[in-house]
Amino acid sequence: MFTEDFKQTPYWWERTPRPTDTECALPNSAEALIVGSGYSGLSAAIQTARHGRHTVVVDAEPAGWGCSSRNGGQVSTSLKPSFQQLAKKFGAERALAILQEGNHAVAWLEDFIHQNRIQCDYQKVGRFHAAHTPAAFRQLSQKINATPAQLKVGAYLVSARQQRQEIGSEKYHGGAVYPRHASLDPARYHQGLLACAQANGVEIVTQCRVQAIQNKTADGKKARNGAGNFQVTTSKGVITAADIVLATSGYTGRVTPWQQRRIIPIGSYVIATEPLPQDCLARLIPQHRVVTDTRKLVMYYRLCPQRRRLLFGARVSLKETNLRHSARLLRRQMVDIFPALQNARISHSWMGLVGYTFDAMPHIGKHHGMYYSMGYCGSGISLASYFGMRVGLQVVGNPRGNTALDGLPFPSRLYYRGNPWFLAPSILVYRWRDGLLR
Repeated sequence: MFTEDFKQTPYWWERTPRPTDTECALPNSAEALIVGSGYSGLSAAIQTARHGRHTVVVDAEPAGWGCSSRNGGQVSTSLKPSFQQLAKKFGAERALAILQEGNHAVAWLEDFIHQNRIQCDYQKVGRFHAAHTPAAFRQLSQKINATPAQLKVGAYLVSARQQRQEIGSEKYHGGAVYPRHASLDPARYHQGLLACAQANGVEIVTQCRVQAIQNKTADGKKARNGAGNFQVTTSKGVITAADIVLATSGYTGRVTPWQQRRIIPIGSYVIATEPLPQDCLARLIPQHRVVTDTRKLVMYYRLCPQRRRLLFGARVSLKETNLRHSARLLRRQMVDIFPALQNARISHSWMGLVGYTFDAMPHIGKHHGMYYSMGYCGSGISLASYFGMRVGLQVVGNPRGNTALDGLPFPSRLYYRGNPWFLAPSILVYRWRDGLLR
């Protein structure tokens, strides 16, 4: 089932290997220190640097090594909670504003890519969200019909009889099309972000693991002169910083325990097929859309930008480290949906950590003097870039950094310390529900 040149690294790294030329010496100080070189971190860094702040980005790995270059390349407006759920908690006006941030994120991302001429195969192909049971289609229909007009952005239902226009599979029972959603090459997009950050004077220090952060002000407030509020110990030495932005999401660790207790790292697994006949793939996904489905253990798939391979992803395991084993599980699901791919071999298998939260919401804010933006719950390309930009503006005191998520509680659980032990039984329950919901 594997090609002779099978690789356990992201397919995206074939065209865009992780950069090796961004490593520089750690300076003694920075006005803005960004921890994490993914979409959030670089987007924040671009803003602080453009506003004249000496900005340094540190990362324990090569730049963008985490999920920023390991995701499937789907661009969506998705914030997971429904309008009804949010309105019950925060009121209708706040709920509407929160969900509109998802629309703002995609619009901002598209403008940013065009304005900075980032060549990342950005294509507004739309997304087909497939219903895996008749009951799921009814629920999807009810959700769309109950969505306020300001949030529908052209979404429409596709019946089971019409779905052949969207997908060459009998496994689904209709679905919905979200025409504003898009796809891109995530590693090329990250490379464009990195180049933009460097062009604005951001220093990128990779292979530089943060080991400890000490707040040097007794009350956690900024010192008057704005210099040296934090002392950060890293594997490359010590740096002082006036402001810190934590942009680690699914890779948040024990150095920042308050954030770690609020982020659930979930493995997201992806495979790529060998090159296949284009006419075959065109029959499977005729509109070349991104496809997701309504299962709790969601599957997501799309054609590669050149439309020669199928990229298929899902959450098939909690802590699987054998990427050949996870590839077999993914391939089994892929063939179940597309029997025509029974003989297709797998060329790449990889995984990344998605930052999930207990309320299925992204969070942006400040705690003990440190800014953070994280927890995008699987919609990281648009949301991480957008909220990273916003938190960067907050650091420099620009009111354009304000968001509808500011001030929202960032929930944790008394029993949680960063090890998501509860995911294993949850996965079993979701598999049962995905198979039996009618």
